[in-house]
Amino acid sequence: MSIKIRKAELGDTPFLAQMMLQSSRAGKKEGMFDLVFETNENAIILKKLEQLVQTKAKSYCNFNNFLIAESDGEKVGSLCSYEPRISTKETFLEALKEIGCNEDVEAKLDIIYECDFQLNNRTLMFDFMEELEGFEDVGVLKALMQKSLLTARLKGYRIAQSIIEIGSLEAKLYYKKLGFKEIKSKECELYQERFGRIGVILLAIEF
Repeated sequence: MSIKIRKAELGDTPFLAQMMLQSSRAGKKEGMFDLVFETNENAIILKKLEQLVQTKAKSYCNFNNFLIAESDGEKVGSLCSYEPRISTKETFLEALKEIGCNEDVEAKLDIIYECDFQLNNRTLMFDFMEELEGFEDVGVLKALMQKSLLTARLKGYRIAQSIIEIGSLEAKLYYKKLGFKEIKSKECELYQERFGRIGVILLAIEF
């Protein structure tokens, strides 16, 4: 099966929204976007996510940060890579307010950020690494990662990181197959109360 990797375009926003929602839930009943948008209705969340990837505030969710994997002309996977020094928490908050979230969204994000790490600005972050159901084990995620690491090296990066939830065994196994190693973990009571996962793990790869 031939897999083509390309940069995401504005027309990819519905697919990116789908991948972001799938990634955020990661097998849970609800994820970050259910919390932020105060609903579990997929249609409402997907519409909001389509807006989020297009905001003037260049948050890490902006479509320019994504790669798309295609097979036979069909979109089958996504990967977001961003620079923490540019796509900051403040920029993400600004983007959320731009699409109509009110002031209390900052308090909601505290549940997420309480279980976060102080990131090194000299590393590249990966997020929303997802593939469509039925396309597992055909090399979609590996192709996305290889392209992202090549681009990162050309930009002068030598370390990339990603954050997954404690208990996401499948994601952890796949990242390890790609060469990532566990750096540290963090357990958080509020996070567990809201999402049913006890915390998060920071993974890194040198290349």
